[in-house]
Amino acid sequence: MDGLYSIKSDVFSFRVLVLEIVSGKRNRGFYHPDRRQNFLGHAWRLFCDGNSMELVADPIKETCNPSEAQRSI
Repeated sequence: MDGLYSIKSDVFSFRVLVLEIVSGKRNRGFYHPDRRQNFLGHAWRLFCDGNSMELVADPIKETCNPSEAQRSI
């Protein structure tokens, strides 16, 4: 794409940012010890397994509606 951004790349980047905020973890430098997955792969696996709330940071779990947190994932 020659360094140009598109609407799709902006939406993808925004979704990654939302995941970082909800989880309290950064996409960059994330390492899962059991699997060789990056942050997005780990989030996708939890979502597919029906365990997406495991991704949500504890302070957010205590103060938010679980359905709203899952919707952001």
